[in-house]
Amino acid sequence: MDRSRIALIIPAYNEATTIYGVVESASKFGVPIVVDDCSSDRTAELANKAGAIVVSNSTNLGYDGALNSGFAEAYKRGFQAMITLDADGQHDPSILALFIEALSCGADLVLGVRNRKPRIAEHLFAFYAKFKYGIRDPLCGMKAYRRSVYEELGFFDSYKSIGTELAIYGVKKRFVIKHINFLVRDRIDSPRFGRLLSANLKIIRAMILSGIKY
Repeated sequence: MDRSRIALIIPAYNEATTIYGVVESASKFGVPIVVDDCSSDRTAELANKAGAIVVSNSTNLGYDGALNSGFAEAYKRGFQAMITLDADGQHDPSILALFIEALSCGADLVLGVRNRKPRIAEHLFAFYAKFKYGIRDPLCGMKAYRRSVYEELGFFDSYKSIGTELAIYGVKKRFVIKHINFLVRDRIDSPRFGRLLSANLKIIRAMILSGIKY
């Protein structure tokens, strides 16, 4: 699949430390679309300098809201595939080649599987999702979608699913799925999503709502 047909959607909130390097490294695999979710630092400036299309949210919409903005922009621009990756540098951009190869070989959904998960609730959601949907790591931020998957649902997220709704929808609709295992890099600063009780509760909420809706 040609690079010009692939949108790399990168939600970013106060990621000035890493965003330039992520965009620069990812650019050889597709067209980066950085969604600056109302950052208070130089995230948008540095993403633009690195060559990304920058979508700036006027208010902080959160992870799923930022991805909704990114997917809408990619769809409007006519991209044929969308790949999500994190702005914090934990996803090695070279792995994008494996996701693109899977799409080129017929997969509609390509879902990343991390070698480690930092939160107890992530393990719980992964166990549940594997049993119910056949998805091994639902909360992995690196996923690839053909345009047709997004087009059928019409949006990325509707209930703050922490990046899981479109993938679950695609599986339930029997789109062709492939998993890609990869190693997660260490983050150089503190995580934006948090590690304490509130983060685990958000994950459990998303898991319950997914089970109700799908």
